[in-house]
Amino acid sequence: MYSEIQRERADIGGLMARPEYREWNPELIKPKKLLNPVKASRSHQELHRELLMNHRRGLGVDSKPELQRVLEHRRRNQIIKKKKEELEAKRLQCPFEQELLRRQQRLNQLEKPPEKEEDHAPEFMKVRENLRRITTLSSEERVL
Repeated sequence: MYSEIQRERADIGGLMARPEYREWNPELIKPKKLLNPVKASRSHQELHRELLMNHRRGLGVDSKPELQRVLEHRRRNQIIKKKKEELEAKRLQCPFEQELLRRQQRLNQLEKPPEKEEDHAPEFMKVRENLRRITTLSSEERVL
């Protein structure tokens, strides 16, 4: 059965038109080899040229372009900086510093309510205070 399938495939292959390279008719247009779009691209050519130059210099393929090295160096520095900040945050978790933070927050809360009370004062009180300031300023100017 397997041999029958192979025979059928061979027959199918025989039906397809294969160019006979030995017997060229001069009137026919000769086929040209198609260009590979990847190899024809400018970026591929530049990359290939760079690889050849590195190979001639003796640089390994493992060596990276300067831009890539700089970017990796920056990423590494950012990761190190982030780890340092996390360690700093953990260091602030000691009980003494936690208590200091709590006290600082309480002091901030105690200072803020008087400001809020001034904001909620009726408007006629604000106008009255402004008038007092204006009258005191004008009386001081008269004295001078």
